[in-house]
Amino acid sequence: MRKFVFFGGKGGVGKTTMSSAYAVKCARDGVRTLLVSTDPAHSTSDVFDQSFTDEPAAVAGEPNLDAMEIDPETEVREHLMETKRAMGDQVSPAMVNEIDRQIEMAHQTPGAYESALFDRFIDVMRSADDYDRVVFDTSPTGGTLRLLSLPEYLDGWVQRLLHKRKESVKLFERAAIGNNEPRRMMDGDPIIARLEQRRDDFSFAKATLQDDAAFFLVVNPDELSLRETERAIDQLDSYGLDVRGLAVNRLTPEPDPDESGRGATFLRGRVKTERERLADLRENFSPPLVAAVETRVAEVKGDFLGEVAAELDIDTSPDVQ
Repeated sequence: MRKFVFFGGKGGVGKTTMSSAYAVKCARDGVRTLLVSTDPAHSTSDVFDQSFTDEPAAVAGEPNLDAMEIDPETEVREHLMETKRAMGDQVSPAMVNEIDRQIEMAHQTPGAYESALFDRFIDVMRSADDYDRVVFDTSPTGGTLRLLSLPEYLDGWVQRLLHKRKESVKLFERAAIGNNEPRRMMDGDPIIARLEQRRDDFSFAKATLQDDAAFFLVVNPDELSLRETERAIDQLDSYGLDVRGLAVNRLTPEPDPDESGRGATFLRGRVKTERERLADLRENFSPPLVAAVETRVAEVKGDFLGEVAAELDIDTSPDVQ
């Protein structure tokens, strides 16, 4: 199994349960593991009955397992402040207020959340040397796909900005008169340095996601969940990402044969429909089923989490390069 493992899927299908169970499975198999939640709901704290922050902390009672919760709102605010500081160092004082206004407006637009969160993703992946496995509990499918598409879409955009900036600096240097030194030289230009850093970040993220990451989609046995999963598989494939399997969650337990009455009749009808959808997943979806987990009578935590971990047919051994 690759170092970085992502669990995605429609909102409410049980991504936190599956990602937490897999992280526990890895840790109990002796794999040094970090569980990272990027879902705004942050149910990881509920699963382990323990509060987490945006820095890794040991999970109580689970040796080899750390966890952290990335707060998207905090990331957007910090991203805003960092951008303001960087731009403030590169423009005249007269422009600072206008720059601040433009940045405030930009962070209210679609994509600001993904951009800030993507930078934090890169930080986590770059600083994961202490772990054999990093498991990501992601936001619902749409947000995750927008996030994962950023290297593909923004790399070319940054390259064009970098080219234009270098051409601008060249023209400025050529316009220098007499012995006057140009105000900014190519090698020391802070905007070029910043754009080159962004380019390197996108290249690193794209290579890591394609070469060292595996993706699992969590799906419930209902038509809406199946169709969204089908679309997500197609999109992840189009980005060159490795979709390893499907984890079916919240299957209805079948009543005992001697049970009768309205409740038992309903459950048998529900089980029949779900089995048809399981057959659809096995026959018509390319990634294999790696789990078929029944609904528990209570929240999945403690012993229940260990039970779900045992039901996941996902390898835990690290990929040896």
